[in-house]
Amino acid sequence: MASKFLLVAKREYLTRVRKRAFVVLTLLVPFIIAGFGVLVGKLALSDDSAEIVDVRDASGLNIAAKLVPLSTPQLQFVPVEGSLPEAKQGFQQKKHAGLLYLPAGLDVQDPQGVQFFGKGNISLKKESRVQKALNDAFAELKMQRSGLNQTQLDQLRAKVPLSSVSLDETGKEKDSNSGVTTGIASVLAVLIYFFIFLYGVQIMRGVGEEKSSRVMEVMLSAVKPFDLMMGKIMGIAAVGLTQFLLWGLLSWGASTVLVPLLMQDELGKAKTEMATAAPKDAPTTVADQATASAEQMNPAKRANVIGSAFEQASKLNIPIWTILFGFVIYFLGGYLLYGALFGAVGAAVDDQTDTQQFMFPITMPLILSYIVGFSVILRNPDGPVAFWMSMIPFTSPVAMVIRLPFGVPAWQLALSIGLLVVGFVGTVWVASRIYRVGILMYGKKVTYKELSKWMFYKG
Repeated sequence: MASKFLLVAKREYLTRVRKRAFVVLTLLVPFIIAGFGVLVGKLALSDDSAEIVDVRDASGLNIAAKLVPLSTPQLQFVPVEGSLPEAKQGFQQKKHAGLLYLPAGLDVQDPQGVQFFGKGNISLKKESRVQKALNDAFAELKMQRSGLNQTQLDQLRAKVPLSSVSLDETGKEKDSNSGVTTGIASVLAVLIYFFIFLYGVQIMRGVGEEKSSRVMEVMLSAVKPFDLMMGKIMGIAAVGLTQFLLWGLLSWGASTVLVPLLMQDELGKAKTEMATAAPKDAPTTVADQATASAEQMNPAKRANVIGSAFEQASKLNIPIWTILFGFVIYFLGGYLLYGALFGAVGAAVDDQTDTQQFMFPITMPLILSYIVGFSVILRNPDGPVAFWMSMIPFTSPVAMVIRLPFGVPAWQLALSIGLLVVGFVGTVWVASRIYRVGILMYGKKVTYKELSKWMFYKG
């Protein structure tokens, strides 16, 4: 039994990894991703050039002078003179991003009538930046009118540095970084979700193709249906792990070498443009901010950050080995659980178009865990929703890997893995009962009622 099962798994593995499509896809995907990253980076750099907003201040409150120091590398405020029609004409001729008009008689306590003119419909991002600068300028004006000087204003604007410290059960303290843990959780959830779908569908299509070509009839003369199904599932799982490992290595190489090399010229241009885009009378800090902003976009620096992620994780309270162990366990457990169901669906139907009616109820828990994971579990990884979804076998592969970077009690992890194993065994039993009947069933329209009968057929 074991030897036949391994023979089927070996056949599935070697047949798929030797295909030209597998080799081409494995080699090209990392470079396609790197190329896509370069394209996005170039578009982001070209679209993040500094924009200039003219400020016509007729209020007599000297708001324009307070807006200039609030300029950013992306948005510069430039005071202009003349009437409102002249200011409108000027900003259109100079092709600036907009015109901010502060009317005469503006009340500091209730500043009504301020207008922002732009070409066409103004984007929400640009409007929000102008709105924030206005709020800061009026807040400063109100504090000055209350009798505070600039030194006192600077003292009032306190920035409190907050250090996050994680305290474990033994009382040991370690640094914590919510951004890093959230990023790791998001990446793990996406990988689990898409790989279960990708390789689960491969099982379904592979079974369907062999059934339609009547190859199954020959194979079943030497191998039991259960061994055949499990061999196909495990063989494709090995293919998935091989491809995933190769993608990871090639993607790392492409992102650390290829992307910085292709983006070098664009980064130099962006740094120069952003540093010189500030008005001549703007503070020098704006140009400094522009240079720093361009430096932050450097993919080489980002690659170095990615390369040192493991080292940083060891310094923070991130259970890196638990995450790696959990990812492998939940990837395999989730794949095996859903793969058995996908295989049963492929065996039950004759036409691949009929699989849609059976796929939706199967994949609904996986889709639900993905949506709830990003909307609820990431915000509260220790809440009741996160706990119960990480215990249910159909949702735990996604839900638990989201929780792992935040730290999960050992008993919860053990219970979740145990329930996943039980769920996998139960799912395989159900799938094998459907598989053994459906694999040799031809020309009959399958319904849910018919599937329920197949589960209890003897023999």
